[in-house]
Amino acid sequence: MTDNQIILKVDNISKQYRLGLIGTGTISHDLNRWWSKIRGKGDPYLKVGDINDRKVKSESDYVWALRNIDFEVTKGEVLGIIGKNGAGKSTLLKILSKVTGPTQGEIKTKGRIASLLEVGTGFHPEMTGLENIFLNGAILGMTKKEIKSKIDEIIDFSGCQKYIDTPVKRYSSGMRVRLAFAVAAHLEPDILVIDEVLAVGDAEFQKKAIGKMQDISKGEGRTILFVSHDMAAVKSLCTRGILLENGQISFEGTIEDTVEYYLKESYNKNSNTGLIEFPENNKSTQIKSLEILRTDKSKTSVFLMGEPIVFKINVRNKAVLNRIKASVVITSANGVKVTALRSHEMTQHYFSKDTDFSISVKLKDVNLMPNSYFVTLALLENNYDIEVIQQCTSFSVIANDIYKTGKIPKGKFLTFSRAEWSFE
Repeated sequence: MTDNQIILKVDNISKQYRLGLIGTGTISHDLNRWWSKIRGKGDPYLKVGDINDRKVKSESDYVWALRNIDFEVTKGEVLGIIGKNGAGKSTLLKILSKVTGPTQGEIKTKGRIASLLEVGTGFHPEMTGLENIFLNGAILGMTKKEIKSKIDEIIDFSGCQKYIDTPVKRYSSGMRVRLAFAVAAHLEPDILVIDEVLAVGDAEFQKKAIGKMQDISKGEGRTILFVSHDMAAVKSLCTRGILLENGQISFEGTIEDTVEYYLKESYNKNSNTGLIEFPENNKSTQIKSLEILRTDKSKTSVFLMGEPIVFKINVRNKAVLNRIKASVVITSANGVKVTALRSHEMTQHYFSKDTDFSISVKLKDVNLMPNSYFVTLALLENNYDIEVIQQCTSFSVIANDIYKTGKIPKGKFLTFSRAEWSFE
């Protein structure tokens, strides 16, 4: 590729944080850094630091959230950045958006960057939706004249016309992300940076937003950097992919190859005996472990077609919780959402607890075809997330004579059906 085609160049970017504290935390560290700077030396604390692996207890006060990141993006390209939670995706996007600076390395860009990193970033809760369009647009670099010329398009795209003169503090998280995305998408930026915010919106808005991003990239030739755990959305939108693992690029290639590599590695690492335990943290409430069980209570990660599956979520709790909700979401190996088991949709009562507890759900109508499937867990109180663990483990479904005909259902389908045939 020629230099004229390159719109973004990331050169050896690294980002280091000190764990648990802001800054260095000690006068001696501050003095050492100051003295090294006076002598023209490098920061002495850049020589130390653990890799960014959230599952391993750190032996150092410093951690590399990102380490030696190098890549280039061409004009009109849609780059998907994928990886597990804590891999460094959001940190990279914050550096690209100039929310924070890198510890080492540099970024070269051509043109204006617009970012959508968190729901309602830059919104003032006391101001109306209309006022926040002007405020958010100004923060993202639009002139008042530009905003006025696009105000009707922005409001129409957001679908918030009815509430546009209502303070944003009364908006749901979905409404805020609709409005924020509408502003960012109509900025006409040269580079649009989008983090995992579309997951907040409903299915209709997600489809609309992805269509808009495709129009921006293909129709207008603008560049998009897109982070998502939804592999189906990533594959439909992106042309190239980067996989981050422990703060480093572990794979780079076409989006199909990148997603395939990610899913394959995730499956190999997550193959289990039906029990996955999560590292303890400082939260008063956290998911301790997940058990995947047969109906005889034996743990396993392999089931026959049609065999019931029990998911048991064990929770460590030191708080008083009311109206507890739990969800188990199953996705296919290529990221397609298969089904969601939500306690608040399937029962007429809510859980309340002030000690450790477990929640179990039995999936009875398991019409899954032979394949590997991933599990995402969510624990909520009222409508607030206590903990969400994306694709924390996997299980497999193997072939079975489900119809008792001596024949196995064939084809690359997600589900099979139980039907009755008649001949007249």
